[in-house]
Amino acid sequence: ADPATEPRPVVSQALSSRKLSSSNTMLASGRSSEAGCRCVLIICSKRISGWMSGTLYVIATPIGNLDDLTLRARETLASVSVVAAEDTRHTGRLLSTIGAKPRLLALHDHNEERAVPSVIDALENGDDVALVSDAGTPLVSDPGYRLVRAAHQAGVRVVPVPGPSAVTAALSAAGLATDRFCFEGFAPAKTAARRAWLSALSGEPRTLVLYESVHRIADCLDDLVVEFGAHREAFLGRELTKMHEQCIQATLGELQRRIGEGEIPMKGEFVIVIAGSQSRGEPGVDIDRMLALLTESLGAREAARITAELTGQKKNDMYERILDAKRGGSS
Repeated sequence: ADPATEPRPVVSQALSSRKLSSSNTMLASGRSSEAGCRCVLIICSKRISGWMSGTLYVIATPIGNLDDLTLRARETLASVSVVAAEDTRHTGRLLSTIGAKPRLLALHDHNEERAVPSVIDALENGDDVALVSDAGTPLVSDPGYRLVRAAHQAGVRVVPVPGPSAVTAALSAAGLATDRFCFEGFAPAKTAARRAWLSALSGEPRTLVLYESVHRIADCLDDLVVEFGAHREAFLGRELTKMHEQCIQATLGELQRRIGEGEIPMKGEFVIVIAGSQSRGEPGVDIDRMLALLTESLGAREAARITAELTGQKKNDMYERILDAKRGGSS
C-alpha cells in the first residue's frame, strides 16, 4: 500500500488534538491569569484613588422643629453605616425617632483631632459615614472642619445634605440686606475682649450675624449699643423654629431695652443680625455713631454738617438720619 494514501492512526490524531487542546488551555489559562492580575491591579488602583471608599455625608439636622428634617436627610441617616455625632445621646434620640440604627461615634470639639483617623479608616474601608451636629449645619460654629478636610485629603467623596441653619433662618426673617453678609459666630465671653472685637466690626459694611448664649445676651447688647450705636438697625431671633420663637426687628437700643425690661425673656438661644455700617469714610468709621456722639455735644444741625464734611455725605441726608434715630429711640 502507498503510505501516502494510508489513513493516519487514530491515536496519533487524538494525541495531536490533545496537544492542541492542552496548548489552547495553557494559552487560555495564561490569558485568564493575566486578566486576573489586571483585575487585581484595577481594584487596587481604585481603592488607592478612593473610588471604592465610602462617602462622607455632611447632614443638617433640625434647630428645634423635628419636621424640618428633610426626606433626603432621613433616608441618608437610615442608609449609612456610621454617624459621627457631636453628642451621641442627642443624636441617638433623633435616630430613634426616624427608626435609623447606624453605629454612633462621638466627634466633638474636645476629641475631633483624635477621632478623625478612625472615621477616615471606616470611609476608606467602604463605609458610608454621616456627620451631624446637635442642631443645624455641621461646621457652622460646630465641629467637623478637621474631618471634612481630612476626607478631602484622603480622596474621599464629601456630599452636603443641606437643611436647617440658624444663620439663614435669621437672615430670611430679619428684613435687613442679605446680598452681602458675614457670619461671626459667638462673641468673646470676657467684656474687654468682646468690646474690642465689636469695635473692630463696627465699620463692617456687610450685614453681620452673631450667635449669643442666654447667659451673655444682655451684656452683648449693652456692648453693641456702645460700639455700634443705639440707633443701628438689628434683628433678634430667639428660639428659632421652636414653640416660643420670637423674631424681632428693632434698633439695638430698643432690643437692649426690651431685654432689660423682660419683654424678651432671657431664655433659649439667640441669633443677632445687625445692619452693616453705612459709612463711606475711612474703614472702621461708623457714620451713625459719629452722628450720635456729635449730636449730644453740638446739636443736630452742626453734627450733620461736620459729619457730612468728614465723610463726603450730603448734609441733608445726615440730618435726616439724626431725626430717624431720634424717632426710633422714642418709639
